[in-house]
Amino acid sequence: MADIADLDWSAGVKAGTYEDIPPMPVGQAADMGTAADGRPLINPRLFDSAEYLRNPHPYFRLMREHYPVFRDKLHNCYYVTRYDDARACAADDLRFNTIPKGIASTVLGNTQLELSGVEHRRRRGVFDRHLAGRALQDRIHAIERLATAMIAAWDKPQARGVTDLSSCRTIDLGAAFCNEFPVRVVCEVLGFPEESQDQFHYWYQTMMDGFGGSATARQGLEARQDLEDFVVGLVQARRSDPTYLYDAAGNPVREDLISTLSRTRVDGDYLSTEEITSYIALLVGGGGETTRGAIMNMWYLLLRHPEQLEAVAADDTLWDAAFQETLRFAIPTGGLQPRHTTVDLEVCGVPIPAGSLVHIVNHSANRDERYFESPNTFNIFREDLYHGKMLRSGFMRDGKTSHLSFGAGAHFCPGAFISHQEATACSKILMRSMRNPRLNVNRMAKDIDGVSPVPIGLGALRELWIDFDR
Repeated sequence: MADIADLDWSAGVKAGTYEDIPPMPVGQAADMGTAADGRPLINPRLFDSAEYLRNPHPYFRLMREHYPVFRDKLHNCYYVTRYDDARACAADDLRFNTIPKGIASTVLGNTQLELSGVEHRRRRGVFDRHLAGRALQDRIHAIERLATAMIAAWDKPQARGVTDLSSCRTIDLGAAFCNEFPVRVVCEVLGFPEESQDQFHYWYQTMMDGFGGSATARQGLEARQDLEDFVVGLVQARRSDPTYLYDAAGNPVREDLISTLSRTRVDGDYLSTEEITSYIALLVGGGGETTRGAIMNMWYLLLRHPEQLEAVAADDTLWDAAFQETLRFAIPTGGLQPRHTTVDLEVCGVPIPAGSLVHIVNHSANRDERYFESPNTFNIFREDLYHGKMLRSGFMRDGKTSHLSFGAGAHFCPGAFISHQEATACSKILMRSMRNPRLNVNRMAKDIDGVSPVPIGLGALRELWIDFDR
C-alpha cells in the first residue's frame, strides 16, 4: 500500500494531472484525492498556493487527523502538526536545533534566534533581564504616552489613515496607528534620539521587507549595516553617559535599553556593537511586527464578534483573555518554527533522519481538538485556554493549556511579554477613544465570494477599517 510520502506528485504535475489548489470557502479543504487505504491525500503543492495562505486550517486538520508528521518530499521537509508533538519538539533544543543561517539571519544578523547551547543562553539571559518583570512596569508610562499622542493626532488635518464624516470618523487602524505604534515604542524603550526615529522606522521597514527575496534582502542588509553604524556612536557615548526612561512625573525610572546594553558585561567583557545591534534587530522584529499584527488581528476578531467586544469595553481586565485567544486563533507571525534534526529520530511513528528540516506548525497545534473545544471558534471566554503569566515551558493543568504562538522551551519568544503589554495597554486607550466602534465592511478587502471580508489566514491583516461615532 502506497503511503503519502511515497506518492510522486511532481510527476502528476508535469503531466498536467494536478492543477493549482483551488480556493475554497473558509474552513473547507479542496479534494486532493484519496489514497488506497481511504485517507485523503495532501498535494504538497498546497504549500505554494494562495489557498494555503488564506485558508490553511482545514488542511492542518487533515494533517492532524491522518498525517500528524507529514513528509513533504516536494520541498524536502516535515510538518509536525499536533499539540503534544509540537510542544515536545520545541522544548527539545538538543535534537531539534534552530535552523542555521535562514533568511532572518541573512538580514537581521547573527541573532539568538539561530543560536543554541551556551551562546544562546548567554544572549537570552541578557534579554530576559530587560524585557520582563519590573523592567516592563517601568516602561508602561512610555507606552501609554505614545498611544495617547498618536490617537490625539487623528484630529490633525489630513491625518494618515483617517477620514472624517459629519457624524462619524473612519480609520484604517493599520495606517493610523498599528504600523507605527510598536516601532515608536521600540524606539522609546531602546532610547533612540527623537530626531533619529523617522530614520529608525525606515531601517525597521526595510529590514522586514528584506525577508521577501534577493532584491529586498540586499536593501535589508544595507539598512542593517546603516543601523549598526549608527549604534556604534550611541554605544560609545552611553557607556560613560547613559540616558533614561521617565515616569509620568518626569522622574527617571531606569536606563534605556541601549544604555543598559552598552554597560552590560558578560563573562567580564562588554557586549560587542554587533551583539547589541543583533538585540536591536531582534526587538525590531519581535516587538514591532508581531505586536502590530497582534493588535490588528485582535481588533478585527472582536469587531467580528460584537458581543465579545462589548464585554471587553465593559471590563478592561478581559483584554488579557482577548490577547491570548487572538494568539491562539490567529498567530500574526512565526506560526511555522523551522528546526533541523541533529540525530536520527522518530516522531509519532514517523522516522526523521538527522539533518532534516522540520517545521513545527504552531498554527495547527493551537487548533488541536485534543486540547481546545471548538478550536475554530474565536471565544475569549473559553475555559480551556490558559491566560495567566506566560511561561517558557507552557502551562497544562486543570483542563487549561497555553497556546504555542510564542513557542516553547529555550527559544520561547523573548518579546512575548512586551508584545502582550503593548497590545493590551494601547487597546484600553483605543477603546476609550472610540465610541461605538464597528467594522467598515465596505472598505475591507474581500474574500473569494466578493462579499465577505478577507480571512486572516497565515499572518496578520494589513488594513483594518473601523467606523466610530464622533
